[in-house]
Amino acid sequence: MYFCVILKQIYMKQTVFYWLLFISYLGFGQNYANSISFSYDNAGNQIKRELSFSIPRPMVVEEEPLSKTISEIKEEELLKFFPEDIISYYPNPVQEELFLKWELIDNNQVTKIEVYSFTGQQMKAISNLEKETTTTISFQEYPSGTYTILLFYSKGESQSITIIKP
Repeated sequence: MYFCVILKQIYMKQTVFYWLLFISYLGFGQNYANSISFSYDNAGNQIKRELSFSIPRPMVVEEEPLSKTISEIKEEELLKFFPEDIISYYPNPVQEELFLKWELIDNNQVTKIEVYSFTGQQMKAISNLEKETTTTISFQEYPSGTYTILLFYSKGESQSITIIKP
């Protein structure tokens, strides 16, 4: 009889061990306070076993937005291909919106902007920009890839920049 009690206790200990191992495998045992409590009768026999674990509330992390408003962009964040370039853009790679800024030199205005995919498909065309020096282009609906932005000027010139969307 005594031998059966010992085997039963060993079996219960193994069962508890495997349960704790399984729970820790799921991640509950890594950061949370888990406990096992036992209840015994007057003779010392285990009558109740309780496994309890606490799961804290999820952490709320304030993330920095992926895109900034035009007023939040600083001059030093704007990218240029060359220091003498008159086109600035932010960000590259782009997640949601691309901000473009250009300077008017010799009254040579940007008249139209076209966005092309890597395969050459025109994705967007923006016109009537003669009185503008900035614009934003939404990339939210575009798939990941490489895009070419073409800027057309009033004196017949054009310039391109390459943008990556991860």
